Amino acid sequence: MYKKKCFYNQSLKNLNTFAIDVKAKQIVFVKTINNLIKISKKCKLYNIPYIILGEASNILFLKNYIGVVIFNRIKGIQITEQKNSWLIHVFSGEKWHNLVKLTLNLGIFGLENLALIPGRIGSAAIQNIGAYGLEFKDICEYVEILSLKNYKTIKIQKKFCQFSYRNSIFKSKYNHKYAVIKVGIKISKNWKPIIFSSLNNYIKKKNITAYQIFNIICQIRKNKLPDPKKTGNAGSFFKNPIVTKKKSQQLLSLYKNIPNCPQKNGLVKISAGWLIENYQFHNIQIGDASIYQKQKLILINKKNATSQDIITLARIIHSCILKKFHISLEPEIDFIGSFGKIYSSKFFNLKT
Repeated sequence: MYKKKCFYNQSLKNLNTFAIDVKAKQIVFVKTINNLIKISKKCKLYNIPYIILGEASNILFLKNYIGVVIFNRIKGIQITEQKNSWLIHVFSGEKWHNLVKLTLNLGIFGLENLALIPGRIGSAAIQNIGAYGLEFKDICEYVEILSLKNYKTIKIQKKFCQFSYRNSIFKSKYNHKYAVIKVGIKISKNWKPIIFSSLNNYIKKKNITAYQIFNIICQIRKNKLPDPKKTGNAGSFFKNPIVTKKKSQQLLSLYKNIPNCPQKNGLVKISAGWLIENYQFHNIQIGDASIYQKQKLILINKKNATSQDIITLARIIHSCILKKFHISLEPEIDFIGSFGKIYSSKFFNLKT
């Protein structure tokens, strides 16, 4: 069906950071929008399901995928200088961390807090990635998507993207039969460092530079997060739960050192990693799936874990946290079954 860079029944083990050994009917790497359209049309013609991925760094394959897995490698970066800012137009197949490094090298400062986050640009918009006091929504100008129904492009301005914590309109209304193809990122020339509370122990200088923040964050992430090239993982498995102020006060009255962060809407974000760590799971392991000791929010594939091993471990954690703290942890990663994405509510009792 496809002649270039197409493999039949090839394992996806080396193409997903969880290193789950599942297969797809076909695997295709696309480098242009026209190629993406062409493959989408052929899949429609032969009634073959397909899914578009970037780095597959925030997913868990549950079973062999019966259709075509398309890996987005559409690249290109254009930088426009404005009076008070920089406007960066980036195609969705670019690696996020490479963009952070490029802007730093060009003397454009503002993305350094998001250093070393895995994945591609398209996923950054869909997921509204964030770390150390900065989220994608804070620097987004627009997101351009391609309809895989009529193959027209739609440019969506930031205010209509419905960004929230690890969420966006691209996970709902524009999820099925749409593909993110480009984003616009706006960075002010008036750079001010963002020193998030968890960086206070690392940053002592008053005149800190963007380069120093970048290096510090890279070192922190390397020290506390497993390298997916060595240990299978998809980063944080669960989101940090956001609870009511009343619930947070109840928790703080019982656990005074629980990390928390008030939100603009009056709610409070609680550290999921702290909840898991303070439940004190004792070397719990299901098959080759276990909790990463340096960062308890990460579940790892030690060697040959199956997706069922990962799910079983996650459900045990979810159940225990719910029972002790009365908080329902919500998975941050996406689940992909034989025909496509599966809602996490199928596996977890997601109480609000």
